[in-house]
Amino acid sequence: MKIFLSWSGLRSKEVANLLSDWLCCVIQASRPWISTRDLDRGSLWFGEINDQLKDTTVGIICLTQENKARPWILFEAGALAKGLSTSRVCTLLVDLEPKDIEDPLAQFNHTLPTRDSVLGLVKTLNNTLAANRLDNRILEQVFDTYWSQFEDKFKRILETTEAQPPSKPRAKEDVLGEILENTRSLNSKVRRLEHESERYRMREMRMPSDILFEQAIEMAKSGMPFEMVIDRFEGRLPKNVLKELMVTYDRSKSGE
Repeated sequence: MKIFLSWSGLRSKEVANLLSDWLCCVIQASRPWISTRDLDRGSLWFGEINDQLKDTTVGIICLTQENKARPWILFEAGALAKGLSTSRVCTLLVDLEPKDIEDPLAQFNHTLPTRDSVLGLVKTLNNTLAANRLDNRILEQVFDTYWSQFEDKFKRILETTEAQPPSKPRAKEDVLGEILENTRSLNSKVRRLEHESERYRMREMRMPSDILFEQAIEMAKSGMPFEMVIDRFEGRLPKNVLKELMVTYDRSKSGE
C-alpha cells in the first residue's frame, strides 16, 4: 500500500516525516512516500511527484494554519483527488480545527491529532490492504504500543516549530477557475480515450474472418474456456465459421 504524504512549510514537513516513520511501525505493509526523503537526486521533481501521485493508494495532506491555502498543497490535493475512484484522500489537521478549512480541502475526511481520530485513519489505511489487512484486534494492539511515541513526538514538533501566520487565501474566483480548467482537461482525456477505444473496436470488427478465426483458435489453445471464446467472437464471425471453429478446436484438443 503506497501512501503519499503531502506537506508545505517546516511544521507540516516535520509532521509528515514523523507520520512516515510511525506508519511503517504500525502497518508494516505500508509504503509511505514523502518528497523530502524519497525524491532521487537529479530527478525532475515535478515529473517524479506526478509519477508518485499516479500510483498512490492513499494520500494524507498535513495541513497547518500556514499552508492551508498554499498553491502547492492545493495542487497535490487536486492531483490526489483525480484518483478518488481507486484511492482515498485524507487530511491531518496539525494545528487546525475542521471549521478552519475551506473548499476544496473541506471536502476531504479530516483527522485530528487525537488517539481516536488517528486510530480511525489507521483503520482506513489498513482496510485498503484488502486480504492482507490486519485483524482489527491486532491492529489496535499494535497501535496502542506505538501511540505514545507518536503523541510525544507530535507535541515536541508543536513546541519546537514556530506557528506561522496563515497564508493569504486564494480568491474563490481563482480556485473555481482552476477547478473548471482541470475538469475540462479531464473530460478531454476521457473523450480521447473513448474515441481510441471505439477506433480499436471498429478496427477489430473489420478484420478478415480468417484472422479472427486464427485469433479464436490461439485463445482456445492458450487455455481460455471455449465458451468464452465463442462468446467473444459471436456476432463477429458467421455461424458456419463458428461451427468450423468448434470442430477445429475439438481436433486440436484430441491431438494434444
